[in-house]
Amino acid sequence: MGMTYEPRTYRTRMAREGLVGFRVLVKETDLWVLAARDFTTEVMEVLLQERRQLESYLAAHPGFLEALAPWPEDPFAPPVVREMLAGSAKAGVGPMAAVAGALAERVGRALATLSAEVIVENGGDIFLKLQEPATIALAAGNSPLSGRVGLKIEPAWAPLGVCTSSGTVGHSLSFGRADAACVLAASAALADAAATALGNRVPIAAAIPEALEWVGAIPDIMGAVVIVGDKLGAWGRVELAPLA
Repeated sequence: MGMTYEPRTYRTRMAREGLVGFRVLVKETDLWVLAARDFTTEVMEVLLQERRQLESYLAAHPGFLEALAPWPEDPFAPPVVREMLAGSAKAGVGPMAAVAGALAERVGRALATLSAEVIVENGGDIFLKLQEPATIALAAGNSPLSGRVGLKIEPAWAPLGVCTSSGTVGHSLSFGRADAACVLAASAALADAAATALGNRVPIAAAIPEALEWVGAIPDIMGAVVIVGDKLGAWGRVELAPLA
């Protein structure tokens, strides 16, 4: 939950026919939402509630914010925290590695009752509920493949999370050098945590196959992609599409 602000220029290109795009910003959480109409009021309400619960939990549990290892299970934690705990435990990382995905999903699932299609993006972590296929561009920093390769997502896979971590872009904590580590999972919190963990396992391009084998063994992971420079590796339910 760092305070660094990065201009989200790619958002001007993120659109979908028949859906309205709108931005909702609360403190460090900066959402771009695509839905049947502008649900800013509804999204703001859900986001404020989820953040309030998360902030209360953080205040009552010193060490949670900085933890780099899974936090003990807590059946009394609010839902957003329980999703972070579950996702980060499976991926073997600290719970805050799952926060962006968890918040995107909490908002997305609330909107799913109001809109046939919903896409919620939170800093590169995306929750999708679809009726038609969608293609997500893979942002990979200075890699020549950045913005040139897309992930095609089938409606039957949704609702799902598609989350991307980078060791070369942005301010998120990463111990690897992957330009992009992207994970697909039914839980966006799991996809977020696993993307962080996957990126951490890729100090060089030669590490891609072993890292993908590792992430593929985590239960409930649907697919994964890693980009390092001009090298790309993929595992699982991944349909790559070239972008113009």
